[in-house]
Amino acid sequence: MKIVIVGGVAGGATAAARIRRLDEAAEILIFERTEYISYANCGLPYYIGGVIADPEELTLQTPEKFWNRFRIAVKTRHEVTAIHPERKTVIVKNLKTGEIFEETYDKLLLSPGARPVRPSLPGIDSSRLFTLRTVEDTLAIRRFVELEHPRSAVLAGGGYIGLELAENLRDLGLEVTIVQRPKQLLNPFDPDMAAFIHAKLRSRGIRLLLGHSVEGFSEKENTMEVLLKDAASVSADLVILAIGVAPDSHLAAEAGLKQGIKGSIAVNDRMETSVPDIYAVGDAVEVEHQITGEKTLISLAGPANRQGRIAADNICGGDSRYPGSQGSSIVKLFDMTAASTGINEKTAVQLGIDYDKVILSPQSHASYYPGGKMMTMKILWEKKSLRLLGAQIVGYDGVDKRIDVLAAAMYAGLSAARLKELDLAYAPPYSSAKDPVNMAGFLIESVSAGNIRQFHWNEADALPRDGSVHLLDVRTEPEFASGHLEGFVNIPLDELREHLDQLDPAKPVRAVCQSGLRSYLACRILSQEGFSCSHLSGGYRFYQTVLEDRCAAESAWPCGVDKT
Repeated sequence: MKIVIVGGVAGGATAAARIRRLDEAAEILIFERTEYISYANCGLPYYIGGVIADPEELTLQTPEKFWNRFRIAVKTRHEVTAIHPERKTVIVKNLKTGEIFEETYDKLLLSPGARPVRPSLPGIDSSRLFTLRTVEDTLAIRRFVELEHPRSAVLAGGGYIGLELAENLRDLGLEVTIVQRPKQLLNPFDPDMAAFIHAKLRSRGIRLLLGHSVEGFSEKENTMEVLLKDAASVSADLVILAIGVAPDSHLAAEAGLKQGIKGSIAVNDRMETSVPDIYAVGDAVEVEHQITGEKTLISLAGPANRQGRIAADNICGGDSRYPGSQGSSIVKLFDMTAASTGINEKTAVQLGIDYDKVILSPQSHASYYPGGKMMTMKILWEKKSLRLLGAQIVGYDGVDKRIDVLAAAMYAGLSAARLKELDLAYAPPYSSAKDPVNMAGFLIESVSAGNIRQFHWNEADALPRDGSVHLLDVRTEPEFASGHLEGFVNIPLDELREHLDQLDPAKPVRAVCQSGLRSYLACRILSQEGFSCSHLSGGYRFYQTVLEDRCAAESAWPCGVDKT
C-alpha cells in the first residue's frame, strides 16, 4: 500500500508515524512545500522573542530523522498542485528545481493546514509587513528585528499567536500596538472575562485599539503607516498581519471534494472526505463541536494531532472515530494565564440555549501557604439538564490544571453540580482542601437549587436608587471607602446580624462584596431571616474591572489600576 501525505506539520507527520507503527510494509511519502516538517507553530513567537534561542528547537523532526527511524520519505520544498482522484495521482512541483511530476497513491491524506488571511489592501506587499505561520516567517521576522532594530510594532489582529508575539516583542523593548476590528481580544472569551486580559496587556505598556478596521498600509522612509477606518493612522517600524487564518483547501475544492463551512474540507468522523481513499485532517477540515453539535473550524495543534492518528488507523484498516472538539485552549500573557473550553455566552445566546453562569475568584492554593494568587473563573451550564457548556479562567498559578479538569468533566458528561464530588489532589502548595473546581460545583448546586440568587455586573447600574430596594455592601469599611457602587450602604458582613433591624423585610436586598463570597454569605443569613436577597456574581472587583476596561477602550490607555 502506498500512502501519499500532503503537508508534514502536525496532522500529517503524526499520521505518517502512526501508519508506520501499524504497517511496516507500507510505502509512505510526504510532500511539504516549506523547508521544514513537524515544527511547533505555537513556539514560533518565542523564538522571535529569544525565549527559544536555537531555531533547531522549533523542529521536532527532520526529513533525515524521519527516514532513519520510520523509513518515511519526506520531500520538502515540494508543492502538490493538483489531485486527480479518478486515476489516483497527484501533480507535484519541486520548488527547488521547477520540475513537475505525477505521483500515484493508494491512499491520500490531506493535511494542508490553514493560510494567513491577507486581504487585498493597499501596501499589503510592503517589506516591513509580515505574517507568522511557518518557520520561514519566523526566521524572516527575527532577521528583520536583528538587522533593522525596530522600535515599534503594530499587530493587526488579537488572536493567540498575535498576543504571544505582542508579549515577545514587548519584552524585546518594542512599543507595541494591537489593532483589531472586534472590540475585544481572544474571541473564545466573553467580553467581561477579556477585560482582565486587556488590563494585563495595558499594564505592560501594550496599546489596544479595539473596534478599529485596518484599511491599508503606507510605507514612508523607514516606517509604516497603518491606515484605520474612522481613526488616525498608527506609525510603526514593523507590522505583523494576524487577522486570522482560512482553510488552505483549494486543492480539495479543485479536485471536487465536498466542501464544509467557510470553504473547509468536509469529512466524516473517520476523517474520510467525500471521495474514496482520500482523508483530510487539521486546520483545513470542519469538525463537529462537542457541545453544540454544530460544524466548526478548530485551528489547534491538539485536535490536528488526534485527527492524524485517527486517519492513520482507518487507512490501515481500523475503525477509529473523531468525537469532535471542545476548542480547549490556553495562552500565556506575561505572568498571566488565560484558558477556555466549550462555548461562551455569545454562542449560547446565538443557539438559544437556556443557560446560567457563575463567577468566582478562588485562590490558586491554600491561603495560609505563601504565594497563592487569585484566579477568576466563569462557568456556564444548561439550566434544565445541568449540562456543562463552557468555562473560562484568567489568573496565574493553577489555571492550566483547572481548565483541564473542567474540560475532562465536560467531555465525560458530568453535570455541573457534580463538580463538587471530584476527588482532586490536595496539598497546601498546590490547592485547597476545597479545590476551585469543587467550589464551582458547590456554587452551581446552590444557584440551581434556588438557595442563592444572583445578579450580574451589567445589571448593577440599573438597580433602583429610590429606596425601594436595599442596596447593601458587606465589605469592610476601608474596602468600601476605596470605591463602591453608587447608592449602596456599607454594613460589614461580620456586623450584619446586629443591624437586621435597620432593614425592611418587605424590600428586596441586593448585596455586594469584593469577589462574591461574603455577599453570598450575607444572602444566606438574610434569606433565613425572611428577606429576598440576591448577590452580585463576581463581586465589586469583577464589576470594576469590566468598567475600567470600557473606560480604557475609549482612549486605548488605562483609566485605573490593574485589578487582576
